Amino acid sequence: VSTEDFLAADKAVQQEVFPNTKGYLRRTTAHSHGGEWLVVVLWASEADIDEFNARVIENPVQTAYNALVDPETIRIARYEDVGG
Repeated sequence: VSTEDFLAADKAVQQEVFPNTKGYLRRTTAHSHGGEWLVVVLWASEADIDEFNARVIENPVQTAYNALVDPETIRIARYEDVGG
């Protein structure tokens, strides 16, 4: 997939899927010089993440975005803010 196509789908997800979602705080996308992409989403709680994940699988904008990403390359991790 081209960078332009990926960024268009990423923007659609950013503007159409995440806004007004309970617990959603912020989302950002970054690209490395080596060609890797990083998407970081900040949530108020793990319960909000789980609720979102249960609902989003039916969202056509998210589905179109997911189709552009090779599932073998996805790494998902959850981190907690420790303050500071």
